[in-house]
Amino acid sequence: MRRLIVMGLIAPALGGCVAKALVDVATAPVRVASKAVDLTTTSQSEADENRGRELRKLEERYGKLGRDHRKAERLCREGHLPSCAKRDQIAGEMDIIRPQIPVRAD
Repeated sequence: MRRLIVMGLIAPALGGCVAKALVDVATAPVRVASKAVDLTTTSQSEADENRGRELRKLEERYGKLGRDHRKAERLCREGHLPSCAKRDQIAGEMDIIRPQIPVRAD
């Protein structure tokens, strides 16, 4: 008799657990698919952040090249021939990077 009462009290609780488990199993593929889509797509804000990061790196590289170019130019004028070749190489790299950096309207 006691077992019947205990089973009667436990049955509704198990029913909820079983129902929740079935819902979890049924919705799992949808959750997995939506997570995969989230991982493979880039939001507009993420794209903007990535573009900004890329531009900052280009600007930093361009600034370093500018400093190196001025130094090589000075050494070239002082008669250090290898610096003249280095200056020309740096100028070529700057020419490649320059169009990639947008002009700022200050």
